[in-house]
Amino acid sequence: MGPKSTRVYEAIREWITSGKLAPGDKLPSERTMTADLDIGRTALRQVLARLASERLIVAYGRSSYRVAGGVSIETPPEGQPWQIHGSRTIYDNRWVSLDLVDVEPPGVERFEHHVVRLHRVAISAVLDDQDRVLMLWRYRFVPQQWGWELPGGIVDEGEDSLTTALRETEEETGWRPRSLEHVVTYQPMVGMVDSPHEIFMGRGADLVGEPSDAEEAGHVEWVPLADIPGLMADGKLMGSGTLVGLLHVLASAPTTGR
Repeated sequence: MGPKSTRVYEAIREWITSGKLAPGDKLPSERTMTADLDIGRTALRQVLARLASERLIVAYGRSSYRVAGGVSIETPPEGQPWQIHGSRTIYDNRWVSLDLVDVEPPGVERFEHHVVRLHRVAISAVLDDQDRVLMLWRYRFVPQQWGWELPGGIVDEGEDSLTTALRETEEETGWRPRSLEHVVTYQPMVGMVDSPHEIFMGRGADLVGEPSDAEEAGHVEWVPLADIPGLMADGKLMGSGTLVGLLHVLASAPTTGR
């Protein structure tokens, strides 16, 4: 881009990064921007294309743009929730409990629904300055297969999820993340299993020693992000937390300038 296009690119980017335009906000019309920013329409569209490729803005309609990250769809009204008449535990230990819950969906006869209750889990996607993600190559006996996973584990009683994410990463890999930011909390099997999973993301880590958790340790590797789609297609990524974390990383990564 030439000097004028660069100036306009930096100006629009500043609108977004400074919060002048919030996620989901509309950009001014092309006619308004060409006049206010003193740039031709062809050059402006090149700037907008670059911002779109960096996922800072998204196109909608014809020659219209919004700041990425917002929600345009309206939330539908909530319907009537299921009525819970009671619950009884039929199995319980330190790792898992199984309840039978007496429920009554709207317009349906009440029945007992199995609910498996597990612990809260924290998982970390840590990137380095070469766009590689810290992962473990491990064997899981339940599916009886090897695969790549993000580090993570159960949130201990009295421990917050961020502390768990930092601790588990260091224990399982020997690398200490410099910082982590919460990305999303989700339920992996929302129909029958209660086990909140919290995903954290960060950049940079320092090697502080060997993995200290022998049971959870595996082969530690910094895996290039460019390899992730292929590993996903080959079924080499294990666990919903790994998939959710890596999909967020890929969705957040700019497509240019790497």
